[in-house]
Amino acid sequence: MIPLQRVPLSAHAQNLLTQATQRVEDAGATADAAREKWRGAAGTKSHVRKALESMARGAVRCMYCDDSRGTDIDHFEPLDRAPLRAFVWVNHLLACSFCNSNVKHRQYPVSKQGACLLVDPTAEDPAAHLVLLLAAGLYDPLSPKGEETIKVFGLNRPDLVKGRLDAFVRARSNLRDWHGLHQEGDPEAERVAQALLDSPFVDVVHAMTHLKPAAAAVVVGASTVAALGAWRAVHSGPVSPVS
Repeated sequence: MIPLQRVPLSAHAQNLLTQATQRVEDAGATADAAREKWRGAAGTKSHVRKALESMARGAVRCMYCDDSRGTDIDHFEPLDRAPLRAFVWVNHLLACSFCNSNVKHRQYPVSKQGACLLVDPTAEDPAAHLVLLLAAGLYDPLSPKGEETIKVFGLNRPDLVKGRLDAFVRARSNLRDWHGLHQEGDPEAERVAQALLDSPFVDVVHAMTHLKPAAAAVVVGASTVAALGAWRAVHSGPVSPVS
């Protein structure tokens, strides 16, 4: 899971959402009413989907698992809990069908104080709550919120763990290839970089980029350290404390 920047909606799209919310309220503000209005709002949903796809990383990856293509508009806070948030822009995320229907579904754990215990990657940096252990392909919680996020989104299910381990091997090789081309000033370097950023499990690349420099040699191997340093200078912001 990586941080994502939520984009503003057009005034037209926001107006459509506001009108749809009013229709849900007029119909009784129940979960059933919200589902009925949502099912019948193809035009409004197309605006939401387009905006979400512009936010997603890579080839429109799921905002939860970073693997499969994002196909579903997920209501982060489910309609059973919050019918009037059915058409609220900040409650929409893009998910693959498996994460949306088979894993998260209607789960929404909260603390005793009622605070949400799931990380919304468009509202906060997931790194504050969970860390990707690159050598193991596993997410490790840093907080109760991280623990619930890993469990609810199934972030450590076997297929994702294997995918991340494979992606880690490929990413190290791709980084070395990119570095050589970059040093030579070959324009192919940017094509390699974009392919790496568009690949599944971009969370692996993100975690590598944000490794502490002192830990990089141990985690990625001595042969990749120079390439990672060059990549970090070109393709990352401030280094966060990931180990």
